[in-house]
Amino acid sequence: MSPPSPPRRPQRRAASSRPASYDESLLDAELQAYLGDAPSRRVRRLRRLSAEERQRETETEALIALSLGFPIDDLHPDERPLLPAHVAAAPNDYIVVRNHILASWRADPAAPLPRARVLETVAASYDHLVAAAHGFLAREGHINFGVSAAFPAALQGPPAPAPAPAASVVVVGAGLAGLAAARQLLRFGLRVLVLEGRARPGGRVYTARLGGDKAAVELGGSVITGIHANPLGVLARQLSIPLHKVRDRCPLYYPDGRTVETRLDRSIDLVFNTLLDHATRLREFLNEAAERISLGEGIEKIRRLYHVATTDEERMVLDWHLANLEFSNAGCLSELSLAHWDQDDPYEMGGDHCFLAGGNSRLIHALCDGVPVLYEKTVKRIEHGADGVSVTVEGGQVFQADLVLCTVPLGVLKSGSVVFDPELPEHKLGAIQRLGFGLLNKVAMVFPHMFWDEDIDTFGCLNKESSKRGEYFLFYSYHTVSGGAVLIALVAGEAALEFEKVDPVVALHRVLAILRGIYGPKGVTVPDPIQSVCTRWGSDPFCLGSYSHIKVGSSGADYDILAESVNDRLFFAGEATIRAYPATMHGALLSGLREASKIHRAAESMMNSDQKKYSLPKSLRPPNGALEDLFSEPDLAFGRFSFVFSSVTLDDPEAPGLARISLDKILLLQPKNHEPKEDEKVQDPAAEKISLQTFHLYATVSREQADWLQNSSNDDKGRLELLCKDLGVKLMGYDSTCDVCSDMISSILSARKARKRLQRPKNFNISH
Repeated sequence: MSPPSPPRRPQRRAASSRPASYDESLLDAELQAYLGDAPSRRVRRLRRLSAEERQRETETEALIALSLGFPIDDLHPDERPLLPAHVAAAPNDYIVVRNHILASWRADPAAPLPRARVLETVAASYDHLVAAAHGFLAREGHINFGVSAAFPAALQGPPAPAPAPAASVVVVGAGLAGLAAARQLLRFGLRVLVLEGRARPGGRVYTARLGGDKAAVELGGSVITGIHANPLGVLARQLSIPLHKVRDRCPLYYPDGRTVETRLDRSIDLVFNTLLDHATRLREFLNEAAERISLGEGIEKIRRLYHVATTDEERMVLDWHLANLEFSNAGCLSELSLAHWDQDDPYEMGGDHCFLAGGNSRLIHALCDGVPVLYEKTVKRIEHGADGVSVTVEGGQVFQADLVLCTVPLGVLKSGSVVFDPELPEHKLGAIQRLGFGLLNKVAMVFPHMFWDEDIDTFGCLNKESSKRGEYFLFYSYHTVSGGAVLIALVAGEAALEFEKVDPVVALHRVLAILRGIYGPKGVTVPDPIQSVCTRWGSDPFCLGSYSHIKVGSSGADYDILAESVNDRLFFAGEATIRAYPATMHGALLSGLREASKIHRAAESMMNSDQKKYSLPKSLRPPNGALEDLFSEPDLAFGRFSFVFSSVTLDDPEAPGLARISLDKILLLQPKNHEPKEDEKVQDPAAEKISLQTFHLYATVSREQADWLQNSSNDDKGRLELLCKDLGVKLMGYDSTCDVCSDMISSILSARKARKRLQRPKNFNISH
């Protein structure tokens, strides 16, 4: 059945010019004469697309949004509660606008996509939808994130006058999740410090330089699993780093070096996938009883029932596929839940699996740029409460802040080496206990030259013993991206657990014996490696394992529980906190972006709470002279335009505010018997003639719109045209502004007072 057709994009702006939106009818004609009747540049641009072209573009953008994890014709689960109620109730047009923004940014992720650029390509009647969609996507890290020069860790430019101190955040862990969150929070304007127990960043993503520092060797996370919509692919594009597709051909070899026949390979591959299909039917039949059964138990019962893979050769090939399944889940099949082991399959990233040229640490170092990280700071205790957080590291040093993000691996949480005070809620402790955290180890080798087939990236080796099926079962060749002749042997399942006890020299000799058994009969000499490394991720105190899986008794809901924050002070990120993409590098990064958004909202709520302490009582109409007082010291002014904003932090692009445009007789004639308002009077009698010929118009605008006007190349007349035609802003006179915008005026007055009060240092600041 074909998927449903995506909704049509909202009708783009018509070619005819829009009527003036200024609501003081007395001056409509003069204002329209000043602006002129010519359609704006934005209108001319939109006229180029026919209805058919618009429909095709809308369908393409819907498919792009689908690949990014958004429903093709519905709201994302995280989207609905963050949207205005009237938009969420009738979301069709919003969805089309959202898809358009997603596709527009993914077309060129090296540069920011400001709202003003989106406004150029969508009909003006949908500007409110652009504001809602762009705001959501930017806050949640779906657009405008990354590591290119256009996305520095800290916002550029001079600080706002008399800034209020931003909320402070301690991030525990400098892996993909922690660095992605810290970088995003810095861009949001928060104060951030990252504490890392290791002497390096990256956590379980670790590219070592071996062979005389010539070859990049992945000892941790290695493969970008699915390049379509993958945020790691976005970072690679921003850095112009080439990606190498992992080629499909993967020959298998018997322990004696013989190649597994293609017929047998394909036959057992079909058997393996059929067993998994029957396992799915089995859990559907067993219903709740499947919660207590392991995937391994289910597969073995089905294999015996259908009497498949009965010969030694067939069993060895099937064991290889089962070892590969254990590698994918970093867990023994005897531990994986039959009911839920594959719950994340619907969200799998599409496209090729890829290696990153030069190693994944290139992404790590780019994420680190501009982010304050303190290394060799092993966190032992996290205290969290209504007044802030306190993080204690080994040696007794204490760091205090408003909020804390914990990104330590699930293995560390299971060990209890980090103490939480108060203790984590019972349901969160239960999720930590129920989820599985498995193991994958590697033997990495750099050889003086290549002796294997240059046209393959992987090859496998069978094992005679089922209990050792995961021992050196798969080899990755990194010669295309590492800068050297690099082979890595993987150890999964039960063998990965035993590997932790094996002497590295013994392990290396075993791997070399396998390689010589494969290539020796072909007349190929396998040299000794220049350098080799054996990983011990299970013994590493900073992770105590490799990545998470759903163990018997657990479910995907436990990932959601682990992601829950505690009292909007203590937050969690990492691959074990993201239900859709666990056990992946991109899942870790996405969880960091997710938590950055949650922390930002919590910080705003906290700052708004502080602001309310100093707010002024509101009335139906502001006191006489309040509007004039606001513009006596504007927050931004240029030409005939001045602006004031209702925000504790003036650099917030979403901050609402008021604009005042000063016009005079040359531009707009005053009517006869016009009585000047208070803000039109001057003290100097000599200036009375001039002041009577000058008046002001007002409008509600955002900081982003004000900056856009300031940065435009137009003169004041052109800016007014942009304001009224392209932005569709409604202009008002003095009385209308006082009546319609009374709450806004009071809010701006309160924000100004709060800025001054909040200049004093808070009790909890990041400090040593």
